[in-house]
Amino acid sequence: MATPSSTATQATPAVAKAAAARHKGGGPGVFGVLAHIALAVWAILIIFPVLWTFLASFKTNAEIFGDPLTLPSSFAFDAWVRAWDKAHIGQYMWNTVFVVALSTTGTMLLGSMAAYVLARYEFPGNRIIYLLFVSGLAFPVFLALVPLFFVVRNIGLLGTHAGVILVYIAYSLPFTVFFLTAFFKSLPTSVAEAAMIDGCSHTRTFFQIMLPMAKPGLVSITIFNILGQWNQYLLPIVLLPGNVEDKWLLTQGIANISTNAGYEADWPGLFAGLSITVVPMVIVYIIFQRQIQSGLTSGAIK
Repeated sequence: MATPSSTATQATPAVAKAAAARHKGGGPGVFGVLAHIALAVWAILIIFPVLWTFLASFKTNAEIFGDPLTLPSSFAFDAWVRAWDKAHIGQYMWNTVFVVALSTTGTMLLGSMAAYVLARYEFPGNRIIYLLFVSGLAFPVFLALVPLFFVVRNIGLLGTHAGVILVYIAYSLPFTVFFLTAFFKSLPTSVAEAAMIDGCSHTRTFFQIMLPMAKPGLVSITIFNILGQWNQYLLPIVLLPGNVEDKWLLTQGIANISTNAGYEADWPGLFAGLSITVVPMVIVYIIFQRQIQSGLTSGAIK
């Protein structure tokens, strides 16, 4: 005679197998299929224009306007050379690399220090300062263009890379502080307390212990800042006027090529310049995509 416990024990594997079979045969469901279809369509809408721009840089004007969906007859880099030398894209790229490198470094240094203090220390006005940082996210760039122009001009930095770098740092700090404050709050306090007991100063604890622990979040926000500052157009065009063309950034150079393309009809050169602008950012994202994803989720997991 079988006891209830033995019957339940025998039934459990059968129930588990049946549930596994239902789960295996059930598939992702209707919403899962729709989500995958939407992601596929979105990927096509993003990848196709980038791929077409890259291939168009190897075509001639006749090929671009004759049958734009065909492959180029040859993969010669003539248009890339023209864009790099004749259109000064090379100089604009180095200007952009210089500005973005310094502005991102300043943003991450100041932003991480501010976020760490706001997240780990309680003092009067802590919440107010945090809200002031976050309120910067509510102001779009074009809303402050005129005041920024006069402020930068009055301090003598109009038409210089230093003025652009300072403005980039100021506009990148709100999101950086907002993101990193939440991340630093998720880190364990026991490690910092142990470091302080061992004689570490606040500065040493921050740079040697807490920053390495926050590496996933730092990598993620660094990539976001690089992408945002690399693609910035409104701020450079206001702070680097036409009389300092040798200091222009990539977005200004591409806009200049686009304007002149209507007269010179060098559309392959324009697409080559666009490709030179896009390819570095695509490479950066491909290399660091895992770090970006882990940084965005690690705070929630902890």
